[in-house]
Amino acid sequence: MTSTGEAGALSFERDIKPLFRDKDRDSMMQAFDLFDYADVADNADAIVGSLRSGQMPCDGAWPDADVEKLQEWIDAGKPA
Repeated sequence: MTSTGEAGALSFERDIKPLFRDKDRDSMMQAFDLFDYADVADNADAIVGSLRSGQMPCDGAWPDADVEKLQEWIDAGKPA
């Protein structure tokens, strides 16, 4: 189930950023900041691809619903 706001749209701050843990952020800081909207938006396709392939995160796969939420956010134009 998707967590949507009153307009029915996903947002980075409310729905996407909380999917990333502190240790995920720490491990990716040399490339980009998973807590920063612009960095995640710029790298969103690579992030979702890494999640789907199992390359990310290194300690176990995300639930399918969370990967789908990220994909829905991308498909919606990556709203802040």
